[in-house]
Formats: sequence, C-alpha cells, structure tokens
Amino acid sequence: MTIQQDFDSLRVSGIRKLDAANALVLQGSVSAVLTDTVKYIELDLSQTVFLDHCGLAMLITLRNKLDRRGGVVRLLNPTPAAQHILQLTRLHLVMEVVNWEENLAA
Repeated sequence: MTIQQDFDSLRVSGIRKLDAANALVLQGSVSAVLTDTVKYIELDLSQTVFLDHCGLAMLITLRNKLDRRGGVVRLLNPTPAAQHILQLTRLHLVMEVVNWEENLAA
C-alpha cells in the first residue's frame, strides 16, 4: 500500500484486500497523515480483489470524516468484485466512484 500526499489530497494505491485484517491499518495510516488542508482522499481500488464489512465500515468512516470538513472520498477504478459489493450495499450512491475506462471512452 502506498500513500501519496499532495497539498489538498491523499491518494492511496496498492490495496489488494480491504478486510478485517487490514482495514484498521489502512484507516490508521491515512489518519496519521491527514491534515486540515486535505479535502480529498482517493482510494485506488483497481487492484482490490476482496472487500468485506470491515473494509466498508472503514470507507464510511473516512467519508464521514471528510464530509465534516467539506471534503470528498473518491473510489478510483474499482475491480468488478469491489464494484459489485459497492452496488450491493448501495455505497456507490453515497460515495464518488470514478471509473477511468468510462471517462476515457467519453
């Protein structure tokens, strides 16, 4: 997992699994570098093969944290498995999901 920080955004990539084993680690890592200037957290889900309820809870926690400061959590290019879970739980309606392939085709 890699976290890159720009002035007002954090980008997290290399997330293979977002589950009970690593959701709190990821949340702690993001919280450790989260400053008052960060308005955007982008989670690259293009390598995510597994997402469970703990991972979903972490996503909601980050969304709520950023929402209070007027920010946004973006889920970038989720794999079909991750997209399926986001749709089943309807999180795709409350979080910004960006699919690069769709943007390139437009």
